[in-house]
Amino acid sequence: MNLEHPFQPYGLPHLTVIFLTIVLPFAFAAIVRRRKSPRVENVIIAVLSGVLVLNYVVYLIFIRSRGIVAWQQMLPMQLCDWGMVVVMVAMWTGNQRWFEVAYFWGIGGTLQAVLTPNLRFGFPDWRFISFFTSHCGIIIGVVFLMLIRRYRPYPMSIVRVFLWSEFYFVVTLIADELTGFNYGFLLHKPEAFSILSFLSDSRLFYLLELHGVALLFFLGLYAPFAVFDLVRHRQ
Repeated sequence: MNLEHPFQPYGLPHLTVIFLTIVLPFAFAAIVRRRKSPRVENVIIAVLSGVLVLNYVVYLIFIRSRGIVAWQQMLPMQLCDWGMVVVMVAMWTGNQRWFEVAYFWGIGGTLQAVLTPNLRFGFPDWRFISFFTSHCGIIIGVVFLMLIRRYRPYPMSIVRVFLWSEFYFVVTLIADELTGFNYGFLLHKPEAFSILSFLSDSRLFYLLELHGVALLFFLGLYAPFAVFDLVRHRQ
């Protein structure tokens, strides 16, 4: 395939996206704190939710216009699809349990997609814009909740989210077997280099190792909070 704008990892557009993902939640939080108005917070949540939903709808329209009409390739079965729904529910309900799932899925799974994207198309291709809008929007929503509502994970959060992840794993594994499409990278490794590239070439061991990688990510994401609690307890 001849790509007019091939994706370049850590080129200027990619670095710009990463920079905006870091800066925007802090900027939104600063606006809310300065205005001290629940309405402003709700407006930001509405804008973030609207962008995520609109981006997803436009993406479906775009791929249909490119001749991809098979339903097997259009199911919302990627982890970022589920993460998008979870972070919106967390933002609108203010529920700690929903935030936990959004945090571990959004930061653990989606962050890796932002840093090592399985993407061939560079800016200004729409697929570049859509990919990073969805993935970065999830991260921005999670960090915004942490800054504004002081949400954080707890030890039992790891257990609960791991069980939710097992549910996603089973449902997606069935979907992959029925459609032949590689949702969640459960059929095979992603084409782009990532941490999954180091896993076994045997599918059975690969799937088992995915569980281990997920658990390590969850523990790593909780580690800063564990250290904070330990230091505070000793003071």
